[in-house]
Amino acid sequence: MAKAVTQASLFVVAVALIDQAGRVLVQQRPAGKQMAGLWEFPGGKVEAGETPEAALVREIAEELGITVAEGALRPLTFASEPLADRHLLLLLYRCRDWTGEPQALDAAALAWHAPSALHRLAMPPADKPFIAILERALTGA
Repeated sequence: MAKAVTQASLFVVAVALIDQAGRVLVQQRPAGKQMAGLWEFPGGKVEAGETPEAALVREIAEELGITVAEGALRPLTFASEPLADRHLLLLLYRCRDWTGEPQALDAAALAWHAPSALHRLAMPPADKPFIAILERALTGA
């Protein structure tokens, strides 16, 4: 039986932006932040009173300078990970429709990769399992 979570939970949302070629956008965490240099799916923390979708729309505008409608976000999967002082619940959405060109406003770099190429990137532990799920979702397997 799993132990009950007694520490606070950290709710985070992320998105797999998928271009017309089937590539996925990832961003590199900047110097000075926890896990600096690792590649991740864009997103961020859900603030009090926000729905996950509203938080993701806000985070994407802040981090990438693009506009995403809540209706364009499709839930894909989630991760549940213990952290040092909290428990992370990370929700991953996919999105194929946005307005604007993504810019690295809060990242060291941006890169578009085929889902299979994401396996070669250094990513946070919570993001790694998303790759296989994303591959299956995009190939219909």
